Amino acid sequence: MKITVAMVTVVAIVAGCASVPKDAGFGDVEKSVAERTGLRVHWNQGTAADAEAAAAVRSLLDNELSVDDVVQVALLENRNLQAIYEDLGVAQADLVQAGLLKNPRFHVEIRFPERPVAPLELDLFQDFLDLFLLPLRKRQAGARFEESKLRVANAVLDLAAEVKVAFFRLQASQQLVEMRRSVVDAAAASRDAATRLHAAGNVTDLDLANEEALFHQSKLDLADAETAVLDDRESLNVLMGLWGSATQWRIAGRLPEIPPDEVPRAGLESLAISRRLDLAAARREVEATAQSLGIAKWTPLMPEAFIGIHSEREPDGLNTVGPSVDIPVPIFDQGQAARSHARSMLRQTEERFAALAIEIRSQVRMRHNQLVAARRRSEYYRRVVLPLRAHIVEETQLQYNAMQSGVFQLLQAKQSEIDAGQRYIEALGDYWRARAELERAVGGHLEAPQSKESEKRS
Repeated sequence: MKITVAMVTVVAIVAGCASVPKDAGFGDVEKSVAERTGLRVHWNQGTAADAEAAAAVRSLLDNELSVDDVVQVALLENRNLQAIYEDLGVAQADLVQAGLLKNPRFHVEIRFPERPVAPLELDLFQDFLDLFLLPLRKRQAGARFEESKLRVANAVLDLAAEVKVAFFRLQASQQLVEMRRSVVDAAAASRDAATRLHAAGNVTDLDLANEEALFHQSKLDLADAETAVLDDRESLNVLMGLWGSATQWRIAGRLPEIPPDEVPRAGLESLAISRRLDLAAARREVEATAQSLGIAKWTPLMPEAFIGIHSEREPDGLNTVGPSVDIPVPIFDQGQAARSHARSMLRQTEERFAALAIEIRSQVRMRHNQLVAARRRSEYYRRVVLPLRAHIVEETQLQYNAMQSGVFQLLQAKQSEIDAGQRYIEALGDYWRARAELERAVGGHLEAPQSKESEKRS
């Protein structure tokens, strides 16, 4: 009886100490995100802090949004992110469950013979092997819990990068609309001038028809560009978790200029290896799988081993009390398959961890290459192609006015200038999207180094 009382006492102590903190590791997620983005996150759990987060979002939406503002709104309002936070509660509950002993079992058996005294059997027993496996289970669950926190924080960073990409795509679309509107205005002015010249007999019917065609095509191109803006706004609304009147937000209409200095590639791979949270989560998964290997050495061999106390009253009224043991006999299943399974799982997680590290390094190199290429392409359009196309249009216009070239040459020159302007905007948008993707690959915010000139000015 003393053994049973001791076991019950241990169970009561362990159960009394087990609880699920409300934070569930979210504080660590907040810290990781703040270190890498400088932004805050919030987990809606029906507290007063929910109203504070909602007020912060409304305050941001009342003003023109920068890229960081848009990301901040998404981190506070995105419902998929709120759903991911619940993984922390699940992992924390699993951690608490791993620290609990199995409940003791109570068995009663009564038989009704012809004699006056009914036989009675009472058994109270506890799985004592569970007590020895408790530290291993807690370490495994602890590693899983740490893995869950890292994966949740990594999901936040993935969303931040995705929002930045969508933001710059929308800005490029808005800037393209701005350019298309100026094209429509110019085409309308050219058509009006051609109409007046045609009325005076200085322009042929064919020339006037070409001007009309250019004007109507420019209107169609503007309509397509405006539709692209609406589509890109809706994509950003989904990421920001906004609906109804909250979707009437504003952002700057033009893409920012490319910074004078670029982020050097040297050291980015090492930085990514040290900062990427998905790699840290994969490392924790290896640790958790290694703990499961230790458990697999014992549980298949002896999945349950009970010790307890047995009390029995015989039909003649004699009472007997004594200890009882219930241990499986490992004849057929000696745990070899379970141990082999656990070892294979461990090797699999180790290989996946190594593969992810290789992939991360490749991602950093690829994203940096894309960033540099987009920068060069954008700069070339700005410094060489656009001025050249503008000069060609100017010279062609002079020749056209002097009747040294035809309307087709002028139309072609104007169309080439428009195409060059569109490709420049696309290249500028590619640069900023590539920068956001490089931040995702590195695992945090990028700060461009100051140039020597800017350092002197400061």
